[in-house]
Amino acid sequence: MNGNRPSELTFSFIQEKVGEIWRHVLDVPDGMEDATFFDLEGESISAVRLVSRIEEECGISIEVGDIFENDPDLTALITTVAEQGRVSTAA
Repeated sequence: MNGNRPSELTFSFIQEKVGEIWRHVLDVPDGMEDATFFDLEGESISAVRLVSRIEEECGISIEVGDIFENDPDLTALITTVAEQGRVSTAA
């Protein structure tokens, strides 16, 4: 686990961390911020890297299958991670 993770996760922390991971792993080009995993040419190795980094940085496990079955965009992935971690998405 990452020493930068707060003891109590917040939605804003998840938004920030998952966004950083998404942009890094998928090398998101300018103008493609709303693209889905497959639009960004995501493949099995990048799905595994996303899941691993999210667990490492946020301490929340999601399934690789969730990415392949749902073809999420960044917003959908953030929501999935927050729900799996039982973090409220309410503002």
